[in-house]
Amino acid sequence: MSKTQRFTDEPAFVLHRYDWSETSLILDVFTRQHGRQALVAKGAKRPTSQLRPVLLPLQPLLLAWSGSGEVHTLKTAHWRGGHVMPVGEALLAGTYFNEMLMRLLARDDAHPRLFDGYAQAVERLAQRGTPDPAVLRAFELLLLREAGLLPELRADGASLQAVAPQALYMLSPEGGLRPAEPGERSALAGAQFEALQDALDDTTHFAGLVAACAVCQAGLQAQLRHLLHYHCGVKSFKTRQMMLDVQALVRTR
Repeated sequence: MSKTQRFTDEPAFVLHRYDWSETSLILDVFTRQHGRQALVAKGAKRPTSQLRPVLLPLQPLLLAWSGSGEVHTLKTAHWRGGHVMPVGEALLAGTYFNEMLMRLLARDDAHPRLFDGYAQAVERLAQRGTPDPAVLRAFELLLLREAGLLPELRADGASLQAVAPQALYMLSPEGGLRPAEPGERSALAGAQFEALQDALDDTTHFAGLVAACAVCQAGLQAQLRHLLHYHCGVKSFKTRQMMLDVQALVRTR
């Protein structure tokens, strides 16, 4: 019989919640030291439950849970402070982050740096109120890197030679960087890819990665979208399409 494990005061975010019964929820949470976890929140749907107003996506929480199986039992949940849940387009962008995490990260696989980057990205969404494209690109890059799906950005994937700073390159899902074909509008210079790699290698400053992405986010967006769709096996993310639909609706008003 597996030994019951107990965890307390673990920084976490709710990625998604599912109805389990008339009164309870199954939570998919992202924790700093233990990665993604599945937790059952018993009685969380009751009007009198102290968990009900806390267990919302994109809010920084401290969780305690225990159990021995694949799904553990949530014991306590407290708001960690700092910011409240983003709203509007920022909420959709945060939900897009959550969808990517659930698709690309295995359970019980800790990624402390990714958790810290996610926390900073969500905080920026809550403070700004609208999505910052550079923040979205920075989180996509960091997620691909942490999931082991991002190739080296300083070398040509075929020759393994260092990129030429002025030459243009494209990201290939299987081959890494390759020289851009004439007319490929989203191509980036070798120097831009080198700057992105330098920012990724600086493990302490998510803001530096955001700044590097801001310089080239237009071309980077199309290339990262191709990588993410390839590795997730989808043509479009549900939340991203919803965000585009909302933006189109706002423009027509």
